[in-house]
Amino acid sequence: MAIKVLLVDDHTVVLRGLRFFLRMQRDIEVIGEALNGIDAIRMSETLKPDVVVMDLMLPQMNGIEATRHIRQHLPDTKVLVLTSYFDKDHVVPAIQAGANGYLMKDIMPDELVQAIVGVHQGQVQLHPGVTEQLMSHLACRPEPEDNEPNLESLTHREKEVLRLISLGKSNKEIAADIHITEKTVKTHVSNLLGKLGMSARTQAAIFAVKKGLAE
Repeated sequence: MAIKVLLVDDHTVVLRGLRFFLRMQRDIEVIGEALNGIDAIRMSETLKPDVVVMDLMLPQMNGIEATRHIRQHLPDTKVLVLTSYFDKDHVVPAIQAGANGYLMKDIMPDELVQAIVGVHQGQVQLHPGVTEQLMSHLACRPEPEDNEPNLESLTHREKEVLRLISLGKSNKEIAADIHITEKTVKTHVSNLLGKLGMSARTQAAIFAVKKGLAE
């Protein structure tokens, strides 16, 4: 079944280019286009896309607020940020809002397709420098110890799942790597997010990198 994609960008030329290329892909179906954040939310609620490709600088409502609303109200819909802005003032709020990926608009078309598929499968898709921006932000603003997520609250299996999440692996790939069912992986992911007090897989991945689990 094709991945249902909603495109969100206020530049019609960008939308036209994305639509033209993505509609040539057998596994992707472009089901709608929005020019602002409010329409992005409205169309997401109506069309129930699998993935929303979201610009950040939008009229009426920016992409970060639209992402937050979509991820809170449509948890099965993934949001892949596609933007020209690469600084912590945009990266950090987007990830905190629940974005499942953060890429730059200069990405190669084939790489964008792979990212859409990866996000749909539950993988974290980040521009190479985004992790560095997030790590820099965390280093400059350490959380109080009382509010720091407790890695030791996780079981050995949950830590292993978290490590594989930080490597960008999907639930299916994690299941194959540690020889359990995909359903069991989903349970572990839900449990570890709850224990860490996190709502997004991307947050957990960054936390794992910070704690050195990805090494």
